[in-house]
Order: sequence, then C-alpha cells, then structure tokens
Amino acid sequence: MQNPTTRQADILTLARSQGRVAVEDLAARFSVTPQTIRKDLNDLCDQRLLSRVHGGAILASGVENLGYEARRQIAAEEKRGIGAAAASLIPNKSSLFINIGTTTEEVARALRGHEDLLVITNNLNVALMLHPLPRIEVIVAGGPVRRTDGAVVGASAVDLIRQFKVDTAVIGTSAIDQDGALLDFDYREVRVSQAIMENARRVILVADQLKFERSAAVRIAHLSQIQVFVTDHLPSARVRALCATHGVKVVETAPAPAVALSS
Repeated sequence: MQNPTTRQADILTLARSQGRVAVEDLAARFSVTPQTIRKDLNDLCDQRLLSRVHGGAILASGVENLGYEARRQIAAEEKRGIGAAAASLIPNKSSLFINIGTTTEEVARALRGHEDLLVITNNLNVALMLHPLPRIEVIVAGGPVRRTDGAVVGASAVDLIRQFKVDTAVIGTSAIDQDGALLDFDYREVRVSQAIMENARRVILVADQLKFERSAAVRIAHLSQIQVFVTDHLPSARVRALCATHGVKVVETAPAPAVALSS
C-alpha cells in the first residue's frame, strides 16, 4: 500500500488529468477505505491544491482554468442535459451567438437537428461541429486562436461580433459568485463574451452547479444581465433569490429531490 504522501501526489495527478476525482473511485483504485481518501482530500484542500465537492474534489481554481480535456470530463452528463434543454429554447429560423466553453459546445451538439439557423461563434469546436450541416450557416470570429481549447479571442473577434444583432446569445462561464457575478480567467475571452451579450436580444447562460464551487478573477457580467439560466441544479438560495428579483428564468434539468416532511 502506498504511503499517504505518495498516494496524495497520485490523487493530485489524477485530478489534474481528469478535473475531478471521486472518493469511491479513489478508494477502489488505491485499496483503502473511503475515510482514508477523505482525509487525503482534506489534506490536499488544506494545501489549497484541491477544492471539495459532493462525493470528491476538483482542482482548486482562482487564477488559472483547468485544461480543456479535464473540463470536458467534469459533469459531462449534466452538461449534455443542459445543452439539450437550452437548445429546446432556440427556435428554427433564428440567429445566435455561441461563445467558448464545454457546456456551450453541448448546446451546439443539441442544435444539429435545427433548421435555418445563423450561428456566429468564437469557438472553433462549435464551428467544426455545425458547419457540415446544410440548414445551419456558421460564421467564425477572426483573430488569434487559443491552442488550449480552440477559442478565438482578441479585438478582431470583438469587432466582428459587433457587426451583428442576433436573437439569442448562448454563453458559458467558469465560475458564478454568490453575489451573482459571472467570472472567467482570460480577460481577452471576457471581452468577446461581453460583446456577445451586448449584441443579443436574449442571453441564455448555461452552467452546471459546480460553477458555484469555483472561483475566477475576471468579471464577465452579472446574472441580472441575462434572461435565462439553464443549469442541472441551482444549489444557492441567494442566487435563486437574485434570479427571481431580476426576472431571470431558471431552467433546472436535474433539480434536487424534494425532502419529504415527517407527519
């Protein structure tokens, strides 16, 4: 059996490659009890290397985003559900922006059965997914391409986006603060997202509940600036109240089960 220091180093390596680790999976992998793994995770969290989430932990964040492949694996099933729900809100014969993000990519995937759409995006993954479809026209923002995830960022992308006024913007975010701030890591990407929001008649935010457990340094916008928030579950009563105050429609694809009251 590995000593705790070696095991924790291996856990951290797994978290860096996968984005998220689960207590039960780690216990089986290392042939130790779940209680031992929880102690390991708590130690790594005390060192600010990981952040605890229900059933496991994710890489601590705040300054640097997770790798693209790691982000794709986090809450993958939940993102697919969010993508399908958001796509159902977008009618045929409409125009939309889609920004960078693994959740916005799931929206694009769910749009493949739509017809007569105009999609403007700074996400090369979205463009590659949709451009072969004859009933969807795709326009890609120009500018430098970020190698890590295929994002087109910079002033040229902003300039192109400002030439349009579309029906719907679909945006993602890296983190959501309890005060309703939508946050990200790259100020160049944030400028593109802000231009997208400013030039759409309706803004749909797509984000899974783990975004409430993360932090990032750059402010995109505030929840009050969107019209629809599609998530798997909204765990924060404070953010739910903010949405109600500002008239933001909340769509939950997997809300928490109701707690039965004892008689």
